[in-house]
Amino acid sequence: MKQERTILSSLEWGQSISNREQKQVIANRIAHKACDGDIIGVGSGSTVYLALQSIARRIEQEQLRIYAIPTSHEIKLTCARLGIPLTSLWEHTPDWTFDGADEIDPDCNMIKGRGGAMFKEKLLITSSPKTYIVADSSKRVKKLGSLFPVPVEVFPDALVHVEKMLRLLNPTEIKLRMAERKDGPVITESGNMILDVRFPEIPSYMESAIKAITGVIESGLFIHYKVEVISSDEG
Repeated sequence: MKQERTILSSLEWGQSISNREQKQVIANRIAHKACDGDIIGVGSGSTVYLALQSIARRIEQEQLRIYAIPTSHEIKLTCARLGIPLTSLWEHTPDWTFDGADEIDPDCNMIKGRGGAMFKEKLLITSSPKTYIVADSSKRVKKLGSLFPVPVEVFPDALVHVEKMLRLLNPTEIKLRMAERKDGPVITESGNMILDVRFPEIPSYMESAIKAITGVIESGLFIHYKVEVISSDEG
């Protein structure tokens, strides 16, 4: 019986993919790590999207049994289109996770969260015995905060309180992230709002200082996490 064509059949990445050649090399390297029976945590970003395509090809060609734990509706939809079965942290612990980064410094500290999924991404990373970060050369920085502000996911009713407390950490700018092609602010996967906060310096204690504020669900700072970076210039 021929499967009915649905809107998922034409699902594509929502914007053009920069540095696509580098990202495809990285995607193929990640896909090569997949083994039969793996439970894989899947983060967000364009390189992750390309890696899922490569993993799906291996599943089809080699008849692999692989399940994905997604961080976002976007990744759920992508897995559904590619035929990658889904599971959850209620049912399984990931064997390994892969994810992208917005910025990554020489010590593998990161800023993440442009896609608004940093809470679930951090949950997967801390639940996994092994995490690979897929990062092309454009994500490398000498100093965190060079390219992007720090995203802070906030429970909506706590927005004003959190802003007040964040100002005690001496930011240079705090902005409520507004949606595009939709009125109002960005709403995260968990139904919260995002403040984008710029700091002149990001010391190692900043992640815990932000998280300690009542009303903060999570931040996009990932400092001193045990990760392995997969790039296009290996070997």
